[in-house]
Amino acid sequence: MTNGLLGNVPSDVSLYISRIRENRVSSQIPPEQAIREQAAEWAVLLDAGGLSPAQTQALAEWRERDPRHARALAFAQATWSDLGRLGHLDEPQVTPAALPGVPRPVAGRRRRSRLRWVASTAAALLVAVFVVDRGPEIVLRLNADYVTGRGEIRQVSLPDGSKVDLDSGTAISLAYSDSERRVRLLSGDAVFEAAPMAGKETRPFVVEYAGATTRALGTRFVVGGEGQGGWVGMLEHATRVSLLEAPASGVAERVLEEGKSLRYDPQQGIRPWPEQDPRRASAWQRGLLIFEREPLAQVAEQINRYRGGHVVITDAALARREVSGMFRLDNLDQALVMLTDELKVKRVDLPGLTLIY
Repeated sequence: MTNGLLGNVPSDVSLYISRIRENRVSSQIPPEQAIREQAAEWAVLLDAGGLSPAQTQALAEWRERDPRHARALAFAQATWSDLGRLGHLDEPQVTPAALPGVPRPVAGRRRRSRLRWVASTAAALLVAVFVVDRGPEIVLRLNADYVTGRGEIRQVSLPDGSKVDLDSGTAISLAYSDSERRVRLLSGDAVFEAAPMAGKETRPFVVEYAGATTRALGTRFVVGGEGQGGWVGMLEHATRVSLLEAPASGVAERVLEEGKSLRYDPQQGIRPWPEQDPRRASAWQRGLLIFEREPLAQVAEQINRYRGGHVVITDAALARREVSGMFRLDNLDQALVMLTDELKVKRVDLPGLTLIY
């Protein structure tokens, strides 16, 4: 039975979507996510019916390539079938029998027109998602010396021997001079391990982000974004954080001690942030995500930073529910299973999209 959502979408549109997805499923997307997206695409094509001999052969080869493929396809077909009730939106309204001599509405023509609109809209949305999702990354790559994509965590060594661990979606640029070793954090979070001033190295190590500088007085600290400003967490020794301009209120400079965190912005200046544990907040460096009584919406936002596709919480009350847990970055699909089981809610996986409700 045809689902009714994309059952009659022209094959060239389906192939277009397939090509986009094949290009998008890169090394940044975990294999399980790639398999799920491929399975969803096959489920849609099978539901439409009438596979060509070449498509039938390709599907058979894909199923035999990996035992996970058949299981993923079965799940995708079941999910697509469950969504079939949405197809009733395209069915003609039930009306009294037509009077003699009065022509019946051409329902098939309206349906084909509506489906063509759905297909063209889907293609436009794919372009929009690419621009919104990948556009900022493209701009960053033009301005950054080092950048990571979604799901990528990487350590880089700087010319002076300092080391930087870059979180997913992070970019930095270097502005070394004769007087200082300045690193500009352009986006994301990063853990800095500054090479000490010793011997011939007399230049201070400074990180600039969101209108403030963090000057290393020790070795390891983390810098990242927080609201309209930034935050700093001290992992070893101490740092001095200074705003580049005087804030509307609050202090403009503060020394941060080991194990402490602070946040800053142009309105309220620099203030302590005792709730932010710098080791927990930088757990991504150890391949983990750790949450302690945080709203599900924020948890989903963090998962979206590392996992291919997008997790969407469809219910406002559910989005506010607090959760705690520790999840491995290399198995975030299992994290979603654990969350939905613990909260006793439902999840639907679609190509590039996971709905929790």
